[in-house]
Amino acid sequence: MSPINPKSYIGKKPPFRKLRGYAFDPSLSLKLDTVAINNIVYKVAWETLEPGPVGEYVEVIDFDPTVGKFYRAVDLDDDYILAQDGLDPSESDPQFHQQMVYAVAMTTIKNFERALGRKVLWESRRGLNVAVEDEYVQRLRIYPHAMREANAYYSPVKKSLLFGYFASTPADETLHMPNSVVFTALSHDIIAHEITHAILDGVHNFYNEATNPDVLAFHEAFADIVALFQHFSFPDVLKHQICKTRGDLGAQNLLGQLAQEFGTAVGDYGSLRDAIGEVDEETKQWRPKEPNPEDYRTEMEPHARGSILVAAVFEAFLSIYKSRIADLLRIASNGTGILRQGDIPPDLVDRLANEAAKAAGHVLTMCIRAIDYCPPIDITFGDYLRAIITADMDIVADDNRDYRLAFIDAFRRRGIYPDGIKTLSVESLRFPLQNIGYMADKHGTMMKKHDEKNDHSLNDTTKELLAIVNGFLRDYGDEIKYVNDRRKIYYKTREYITGLYEEGRPHIPGLHRRLNEKFAESADFARLTGLAFVDNFADLGLRQSSQYPGASFQILKLRLVTRVGPNGTQVNNVIFSLTQRSGVIYKDGEITGYFRPNASALANTTESGDPIPEGGFEFRGGCTLIFDLDTQELKYAISKPIVDLHSLDAGQIPALNLKRIRAQYMYQNGEADFCINDYFQFFGNGFHHMTEPFAFLHQH
Repeated sequence: MSPINPKSYIGKKPPFRKLRGYAFDPSLSLKLDTVAINNIVYKVAWETLEPGPVGEYVEVIDFDPTVGKFYRAVDLDDDYILAQDGLDPSESDPQFHQQMVYAVAMTTIKNFERALGRKVLWESRRGLNVAVEDEYVQRLRIYPHAMREANAYYSPVKKSLLFGYFASTPADETLHMPNSVVFTALSHDIIAHEITHAILDGVHNFYNEATNPDVLAFHEAFADIVALFQHFSFPDVLKHQICKTRGDLGAQNLLGQLAQEFGTAVGDYGSLRDAIGEVDEETKQWRPKEPNPEDYRTEMEPHARGSILVAAVFEAFLSIYKSRIADLLRIASNGTGILRQGDIPPDLVDRLANEAAKAAGHVLTMCIRAIDYCPPIDITFGDYLRAIITADMDIVADDNRDYRLAFIDAFRRRGIYPDGIKTLSVESLRFPLQNIGYMADKHGTMMKKHDEKNDHSLNDTTKELLAIVNGFLRDYGDEIKYVNDRRKIYYKTREYITGLYEEGRPHIPGLHRRLNEKFAESADFARLTGLAFVDNFADLGLRQSSQYPGASFQILKLRLVTRVGPNGTQVNNVIFSLTQRSGVIYKDGEITGYFRPNASALANTTESGDPIPEGGFEFRGGCTLIFDLDTQELKYAISKPIVDLHSLDAGQIPALNLKRIRAQYMYQNGEADFCINDYFQFFGNGFHHMTEPFAFLHQH
């Protein structure tokens, strides 16, 4: 037998890079009971890096404006650094701070890509002038020492994460040393939270506009959910907390807490947020939270309101986890289900930790992939529940562990109910299946697909046109199916939206032109999408398209999605969203007039450049369309209608959706039954167009 030649392995790329960091933040490394679990090794997908580090997705730029200097960039490809799994964790070494933000950012990105079934793309950079072409953003910039204040935020304008540092002011000096320097860039939870904001902005960029009390709260809650459930991917931490709670993860534990050091440093008595409990201000003792439906009706501050959603998701996880370990507890307790006093055996710890990690991984995946099934604007917590159920039903046919019921029950206990459903069942919560499609015979003629389950009101012409669109989308899917270069994916996708041009003239029509030519004044398509594809659009405050006779609309986030479920089920979809804007003047519960918004959504003026009239505001409609490439059908149309669907169904003159207009206006102007949130009190309706919403939201 010939000996192995060592040289045969030279040049092979390793699957991942090991980087040391904190599982939570530096404060846990100063406590005897948590020091052993807080220093962990992140396994980050391997890529060639430049000093910074600068990779494919992110670039760390360590400039500190408070002292006017750049800190020396870490070179993670240095032989000595590679040999010791990165730099030692250190609060005082800026290079370790750079390593920490990179490790957590890349871990979060890969979790998203695994769940979404595609590459993460950042939201493109746009100027105030709409004639300026969207600019591809390859890398998100990360500034570990961007400011000297208790803040960290994602900047949609700069396409950057900015982390602050500050001197602590604890309410209890036994919890944190006064005036010690706290670096937000050293907190796993804060880093994961901020980059999740950036990823969500790349999927649904209109979720920055607070059109109802749930929108900004959802942004905050979703970022917290990702940060929380990443805790369960740290094996030593998970086993430690299983031991400490004797398997009861509903008791006080680190896994359900966010940003411990930051929370105590800014004057709280515990972590910044806790999914399952809170510290009583009088007794200073931790106590579990009890669901209270009144909170959802009255709590308007985005973080506090978002914590209701986080608590619902975490309760769903706990229910799933308890179901998965019930047999283990019965075996370990001779059938009683109650463990004996004392430490639980190491083998049982391993098994419980394994079940907790699996359940948390499934819940995180369910929460992430659901964002593709959400409407592109004006999201509510009820919409998100429906998205979770719908996405899971598409990929997991047999919910034998009742994951979906666990989510429904947790939302119900908090009074979170979607609009437009008759019963709170799995089947009712699933968005309506459209299953609209034609198929081509051997001669290429479009043939109607036999469908006994759905009686669509769409006429055959509309169905045939949708089938042609589906064919175009299949071509798009075939072209980028095996493309891994994110830049190529971005520009090829844009070509399919806008079309290919030669000498300034369209050579191959894009999706935008095809939809405009086929559906510009289609009442059928208007009913399907809820958008103003009607002949009187100009009378409803909508601009005319600059190139076509119909109403202006925008195509967002065309993307190919390929996912494989736990039982091998594969889903191949193409998803995109449509949005429209109308200028509405509202007074005393009625629409009193219209204006056409500026072509630039950031200009906040009318089409003619005049100020928006008193009582006027921009009102959006949107629809997410999901096409199934395998069945060649339009599967879902998930809509926030801009038009009144009743007026279309009754054959009346199309009108705008007064119910949605009234709800948005009353929320943004403080005329609703609930208390208006502080952001609109401070900024007025201008907060709707704030370019840096998270900078203000995250101030402490």
